[in-house]
Amino acid sequence: MAVELNAQSNHYGFRLPDELVLLRDQIRRFMREEVKPIEDKLPHDATGCSSEDRKKLRALAEEMGLTRLTVPEEYGGNPVSALARVVIAEESAKCRLGGYNPALGAFGGGPPNIIWGGTQDQIERYGIPCIEGKKHAFVAITEPTGGSDPRNNISTRATRSGDHWVLNGRKMWITGAGHADFGIIFARTKDGTENAPPEITAFIVEPDFPGINFNEIKVIRALSPYEIVLDNCEVPLENVLGNVGQGFGVAQNWLVDARIPYAAGCIGIAQEALDMACGWVKQRPTRGGMLADKQAIQWMIADSEVELRAARMLIYDAASKVDEGLPGKVDASICKLYGTETAGRGVDRAMQMFGGMGMAQEMPLERWYREMRVKRIGEGPSEVHRMVISRDKLRNTDGGIYFG
Repeated sequence: MAVELNAQSNHYGFRLPDELVLLRDQIRRFMREEVKPIEDKLPHDATGCSSEDRKKLRALAEEMGLTRLTVPEEYGGNPVSALARVVIAEESAKCRLGGYNPALGAFGGGPPNIIWGGTQDQIERYGIPCIEGKKHAFVAITEPTGGSDPRNNISTRATRSGDHWVLNGRKMWITGAGHADFGIIFARTKDGTENAPPEITAFIVEPDFPGINFNEIKVIRALSPYEIVLDNCEVPLENVLGNVGQGFGVAQNWLVDARIPYAAGCIGIAQEALDMACGWVKQRPTRGGMLADKQAIQWMIADSEVELRAARMLIYDAASKVDEGLPGKVDASICKLYGTETAGRGVDRAMQMFGGMGMAQEMPLERWYREMRVKRIGEGPSEVHRMVISRDKLRNTDGGIYFG
């Protein structure tokens, strides 16, 4: 694992408050002493540990006060700042399964944050069981033709019929859907016009509702997403989440909240890959000295270090703005775009420095390489975030002092 910094040090160039330095170092010890010994016993492409080991890790995390971090206090939560969440996301991703199972699930997933916008009955039926680890959930927005522009391209349709809604359509690439106890599905309830976009509504759906089926999709990484087929799926009226027609706003808030720690987890993996590579090249003999003496290697290290520091600054600054209550949509897109692309390049360089060993499954690098490729698509592909960023810049810039 990476060498710990003392409480007065910068966090790879970012000055953290002392309490977050202590939190960071606490998680690093937890990853080294508790998570890694369990992970070392797992197959290379395992998607999780045993229920006994997971229970043990969660009990330890509970003792440290590191569970239910996105749950409101009134429901037994221990909410922390956005900056604390990115520190946790970065450090807990530094394990072989960190691409989608940070710290082997020790800190718990909890329900999707959007459930807290539901009715008290919905919170009690779905949210609280997730907190207690009794239920798991998925969120389904993406469709075969509507992943990059969901508001206008969602074709899954919901029609009111008596005391229920009827859903028809398909969702694609939905993580965890085949093993979840419920999910939140976004569907069109009113077509758009020339002056207004379509109205999208969020529905809480259970796998045993009539008319819903799940199909596993094999992909580049070990964890398979699912296709969800809705064929006259009947959903009770009381399972509408929020107000009819206002689901897209619910989705946007959830996505913005998720993208910043998502990016932090990616750079955590890339930082671990770089630190591993540095340790390797300093002990790897080659003609005339060590591999670390070669300029080509030094330039790869420098490029990765500079890019990771820049990505971390963007991510931690965005989290700080969220904590101040400032708008975060564009900052979240910047973090997601640069963080995931930086991480992909960083893991690739680390593999190059390791040479043939970097391709071997006894190392985590080739698995991280596959994971980082997925990360450039998940939570919105890079091209969509470039669109969000450029539109905002064009809308808010007049042309500078020489052309304005």
